Amino acid sequence: MSKNIDDIKNEDGKKVKIIKLKKKVVKIVTYNDLSVKNDSNSFVDLHNNSNKAEYSQSRDNRTGGYSQNRDNRAGGYSQNRDNRAGGYSQNRDNRTGGYSQNRDNRTGGYSQNRDNRTGGYSQNRDNRGGYSQGRDNRTGGYSQSRDNRTGGYSQNRDNRTGGYSQNRDNRTGGYSQNRDNRTGGYSQNRDSLSFQYQGSVKKTYVAKNNSQNKYTTTSMSFRRLIKTKVPAIVSSTPAADSENSKELNRKLGEKKKQQQESQKSYKRKKAETESKTIEQKVFEQLQKKKRENLANPIPKSIDIMGSITVSDLARKMNLKSSDLIAKLMALGVMVTINEKIDSDTATILVEEYGSKVNVVSIYDETVIEEEVEDQSKRVEKPPVITIMGHVDHGKTKLLSVLQNIDINQTESGGITQHIGAYTIVYNDREITFLDTPGHEAFTMMRSRGAQVTDIVVLVVSAIDGVMPQTIEAINHAKEANVPIIVAINKIDLPDSNPDKIKHQLSEYGLVSEDWGGDTIFVMISALKNIGISELLDMILLQSDMMLLKANPSKRAIGKVLDAKIDLGRGIVCSVIIEDGTLYVGDSFVGGACYGKVKALISEKGVSVKSVGPAKAISVLGFSSMPQAGDPFQVTKTEKEAKLISSKRQDLKKYESSKNVKKVTMLNLYDSIKEGALKELKIILKADVQGSVEALKNSLEKLTNDEVRVRVVHSSAGVITETDISFASASDAIVIGFHVRPTAKAQVLADQEKVEIRKYNVIYDAINDVRSVLEGMLEPDVEQQFIGFAEVRAVINVPKIGVIAGCYVSRGLIKRDAITNVMRDGLQIHSGKISSLKRFKDDVKEVAEQYECGIMIDNYANIKEGDIIEAFEVKKVKKSFKT
Repeated sequence: MSKNIDDIKNEDGKKVKIIKLKKKVVKIVTYNDLSVKNDSNSFVDLHNNSNKAEYSQSRDNRTGGYSQNRDNRAGGYSQNRDNRAGGYSQNRDNRTGGYSQNRDNRTGGYSQNRDNRTGGYSQNRDNRGGYSQGRDNRTGGYSQSRDNRTGGYSQNRDNRTGGYSQNRDNRTGGYSQNRDNRTGGYSQNRDSLSFQYQGSVKKTYVAKNNSQNKYTTTSMSFRRLIKTKVPAIVSSTPAADSENSKELNRKLGEKKKQQQESQKSYKRKKAETESKTIEQKVFEQLQKKKRENLANPIPKSIDIMGSITVSDLARKMNLKSSDLIAKLMALGVMVTINEKIDSDTATILVEEYGSKVNVVSIYDETVIEEEVEDQSKRVEKPPVITIMGHVDHGKTKLLSVLQNIDINQTESGGITQHIGAYTIVYNDREITFLDTPGHEAFTMMRSRGAQVTDIVVLVVSAIDGVMPQTIEAINHAKEANVPIIVAINKIDLPDSNPDKIKHQLSEYGLVSEDWGGDTIFVMISALKNIGISELLDMILLQSDMMLLKANPSKRAIGKVLDAKIDLGRGIVCSVIIEDGTLYVGDSFVGGACYGKVKALISEKGVSVKSVGPAKAISVLGFSSMPQAGDPFQVTKTEKEAKLISSKRQDLKKYESSKNVKKVTMLNLYDSIKEGALKELKIILKADVQGSVEALKNSLEKLTNDEVRVRVVHSSAGVITETDISFASASDAIVIGFHVRPTAKAQVLADQEKVEIRKYNVIYDAINDVRSVLEGMLEPDVEQQFIGFAEVRAVINVPKIGVIAGCYVSRGLIKRDAITNVMRDGLQIHSGKISSLKRFKDDVKEVAEQYECGIMIDNYANIKEGDIIEAFEVKKVKKSFKT
């Protein structure tokens, strides 16, 4: 666009330049930037004559257009921006041009209106009317006041002390429109840029770092022209400018002083931290440890049993195990974290920390406090009768008669394999019977039967008389202080001799009443049903004499008779209730196990809600498998049952740890000898816990100096895959007593080549294991004399050795035979024949009265006249003896 520039004078006599454009727009610019004149369609554009500034206010290091072009865009005539089509006067953002300085595509107001708001007289913003540039709905000050603040004379902002002209941001007022706490320039200076005396729309450039001009700033004039007239400008005074400069310098000094103080404080703290001595750090660590000890203080006293591990003692004392070990080392005791120390050592150690030790017995903690009962509530209870005796003397048959049920075929070989409990009614009175096994393997079962019973019925065959298990039953009954009623069975047989039985039993303290004793004898025949009623009458009579009573209203107490795993119901335990009443839902402790009664099953398979004294019942709800013979007791709460169970488990661990055999110089030889023993490893499974216990004890007795049985695992239940895997890993065989493997276990056993042996009779299991042990025994080696030969010549053959020319004078000589070389009646050598020849031929043997050549292995000191005795070695199989 072509331009024409002329110099004229304005109304005040100031020299100006007139820029003529093709569109007849006249732009008047004063040389001293003091006054402005507008023609119609005119606008203000004062420029800065700073160093290196272009005539037309180019910005951002872009090529200058004639008037205030920005962003390296093609220059429009007047202040166009952002590469938009030029409007006549200061249009922006590609919007339709309003008359003067309209912005943002808003309806043009008369002069410099903004944001599509109704035009005020001069430079009003945000749709607010004020005389001059008021903003944000605030009370209009004379010139451009903002933000609802008390109007300063000119363009003050942000509630700051009014400077003379357009000061902002609480900064010391410069002469005109200074901003951002900067030293006041004469007019609208910002960011240390060159100043102008009076604000028009301007752009100022400052040369920096010898580069192109940058840091452009734009400030709006506080006196934008409306039409052709401009209000007069009131100039600030140099005195005010001086005061503002002093105030600014004072604040800058205070800020610098604060920064210096902050730096000094930081350096002082850093120096203090670095100057801490080792003693101070140690002291702080001790203080920290003291605070930790306050959080977890050492108790004044602790309870321990006979011995305790270092780790457990540290836990009880709220200390670290390493601290205790260090203290013990100082006392001359060398221990590890898991090693046990006795109560005396623990007492000395704890006293070092100012605490005390109470040595308590864990047995006391495992006892359940008995319920205080009202004696007036005790009533008569049914008697519990245990039938005991030797194998096949008729115990099971007697019970079958009492029940009128033939259960003989349900027992393998007619032998009772575990305790059976039955309740019968006779003369309107209940009697509970327990049948115990008679085999020697079931000693513990018979012992438990005697402990839980009121009366023992000892069944003795009138034919066989007193047998080993008969004597054992008598001893169990006497130990339990239980009265005995003797039932002499099989009196119907022609060879029966009851008097002989009475005489045999008298030797064990059982004297018949008709012989002047106090023991009741009853002659019966279980097979012919003879004397059964008389036996029951005697049982009731004996129980009446004993005044058997119980309290049904108290918590139940009893004994675990047996336990097994039922695939459908889990752990099922046979329990005899001795006193009290057991209900479904009761919490209980059985040995070291606890539980809650889920169901009660009678001997007839009927589910019941409760069971009273002197009754046998199957209990479901045990947390784990108890041992047969364990005490059974109901607790107040399940929490108490768990606590007692935990204490009893600790007791078992404590007792097992006491039985650990330590290797010493005295027993070292025995340990080595024991390690040389051959072992038959067995995994034992049975239907009930009592059978497991009996069979395990019987098998482990099969031990001598060469071989032994070691049961590596035993439990009640079917044979599972876990059992097979364990057997494969430990090179064991699996024995199942009244149980079978699952289908998957059988497949796995075939794959792993694990042997499974199944039995229904305990005799068979014991005899088979005995045979296996005999096969493991080393056979006896015997030397059998077969002949001797006389040495008649000695031939020394080079590179071969010495050959004895012999004559077999007795028996025969065999190759590989063991020989003894005899000289003058003394044995001088024993060796093996390495070569046997007749003439030049190798032979296996040479008979009597024949000559032969004999070479003895690794022996050459043979002489004429020596006698060679020949022996044959034979291995003789041993029989197993315990």
